[in-house]
Amino acid sequence: MPIRLEPDFPAKTILESEDIFAIDTSRAKHQDIRPLKLLILNLMPNKIDTEIHLLRLISQSPLQIDVDFLKTTSHEHKHTSKNHLDEFYLDFSHVKENCYDGLIITGAPVEQMDFEEVDYWSELVEIMEWSQLSVTSVVHICWGAQAGLYHHFGIEKVAFTEKLFGIYKQDIQHHFRLFRGFDDRFWMPQSRYTGINEEQVQQKKIKVIAQDENKQSTILISEDEHDVFLMGHFEYGTDTLEKEYLRDRERGVITALPQNYYENGIVHNCWRAQAHLFYHNWLNDVYQLTPYHLEDIRQLQKERRLRSIRS
Repeated sequence: MPIRLEPDFPAKTILESEDIFAIDTSRAKHQDIRPLKLLILNLMPNKIDTEIHLLRLISQSPLQIDVDFLKTTSHEHKHTSKNHLDEFYLDFSHVKENCYDGLIITGAPVEQMDFEEVDYWSELVEIMEWSQLSVTSVVHICWGAQAGLYHHFGIEKVAFTEKLFGIYKQDIQHHFRLFRGFDDRFWMPQSRYTGINEEQVQQKKIKVIAQDENKQSTILISEDEHDVFLMGHFEYGTDTLEKEYLRDRERGVITALPQNYYENGIVHNCWRAQAHLFYHNWLNDVYQLTPYHLEDIRQLQKERRLRSIRS
């Protein structure tokens, strides 16, 4: 099934050139099924690239999906035009009375800062708190995952001696339903200077469902299964790590070549299939859990939180 996009949304043309089906609003209104309502809080500097990466993945669902993009108002966005943001992005004040089936919180290049030093931290906290009652399921990516683990569970960041940068093998620890169709071992891009305090993870109501070869947690889910935390970047395109490497070099940042990325100077994408499958499974999971009437989400989430407190 298609994604519904506004007729002049920039990514629409690119996705259609890749045979990814997107329909405009007027055509979508004549379909009887209720689409899933998805909200994407895009914290990445190059927002258009991130839009394309995520839309590629969620387009593989057989469900029709309405996507809203959310921006923070407490941060000056320097890498995306104001016109683009004004036309296609919403402020939190415009969505906080709404309910959504799913929310994606992206990463952001601020991981070497303390959370409270990030200029939009208080706004992000408000959004994360709102999501607990107004969204059926939330996926947090990279720094977004670290932020979610810190806010919801008090799990602190741990600085690495050097950037974790490349494609790394992951081992499934629990065959959770988000891994339907996965191999027991899979690959996922990583690009970060920090990890999480593993000892604190063991003390919280969190399931570690995937680890890397060094036994570092890379995919986690809250015990009530509402929040999913991806430490890596399933959404990355084939050339994204190369672009990051070249960008670092231009800025004078010392970064090693991405690990397990080049083979005789050529990049072979070894994570694409699992990335599509993960998001397909997540959207299907949301579809099974979410009520038909969006306004019923808050009552269901209140009941979920009450069960979690009692347990």
